[in-house]
Amino acid sequence: MSDHPVAEPNRPAAPSRSASAYVTEAREVRAFWERLGLPGLVDVHTHFMPERVLDKVWAYFDAAGPLTGMKWPITYREEEDRRVALLREFGVRNFTSMLYPHKAGMAEWLNGWSADFAARTPGCLHTATLFPEEGVEHYVRRALESGACVVKSHVQVGAYDPNGALLDPVWGLLAEAGVPVVMHCGSGPAPGKYTGPEPVGRLLARHPRLPLIVAHMGMPEYTDFLDLAERYEEVRLDTTMAFTDFSERLSPFPVEERARLAGLGDRVLFGTDFPNIPYPYLHQLRALERLELGDDWLRAVCQGNAARLFSLTS
Repeated sequence: MSDHPVAEPNRPAAPSRSASAYVTEAREVRAFWERLGLPGLVDVHTHFMPERVLDKVWAYFDAAGPLTGMKWPITYREEEDRRVALLREFGVRNFTSMLYPHKAGMAEWLNGWSADFAARTPGCLHTATLFPEEGVEHYVRRALESGACVVKSHVQVGAYDPNGALLDPVWGLLAEAGVPVVMHCGSGPAPGKYTGPEPVGRLLARHPRLPLIVAHMGMPEYTDFLDLAERYEEVRLDTTMAFTDFSERLSPFPVEERARLAGLGDRVLFGTDFPNIPYPYLHQLRALERLELGDDWLRAVCQGNAARLFSLTS
């Protein structure tokens, strides 16, 4: 695959869902956060990337059945402008543009695209990414200087060790700057050579102040990543796909660990994986609600914690 993947015919001739279905869902999503008295939602795990790259990602999920044993239909397979509009209709005030390289030579180009996307998309948290390669410290520093406030690391797709020598100064840079890293480091939906809590534990032992957001609650190694969050005060977890019916069939969250979520209520952040989810956006919110951890917990997770972390105004 080239650094700039060629688009594949994954885009439907018609929208994924009907306009009326979107209107109904937007009304229900808004009712959810309005009941909590929130000004809206902050979603720390949404994906926007160059069209050619996104087409490759969608092709991956279209073929994900053999990996997961379940079909993975993309619920929001829409053009970019429509996807942004949907988030606004849902009342998502701030969101990210999570993007990631699968090999060397892509990250700096992706960062350029992401900077442009953030500049033309109000409410988007300027997102950068990285890969263990020569020059990574330079281009991450440049991304921070241009306003990036969150970085995406995908250990599974990139198939790299987060403890590699090329990345070590980058983690130090991000820790010093206080810029959060959303890292897909759990072994779901399929394990990778460097996924799991052990590599992350070694990373945090060297950089205990690194603001790390563990994607997907660390699925399926939930317990081990909760341990790390309790050990390191700058470790947070995002809810992306966790607790949903889809993920509960694949990697159920241990019921006995639910009380620990309450104790870490100030360090759990709302995330969804929009648009690449196999169910409606509303379902992620309902999945959090049925944990029965209370409205204060929901308010913190769905907006307050991220607003504080990213210094967002209401």
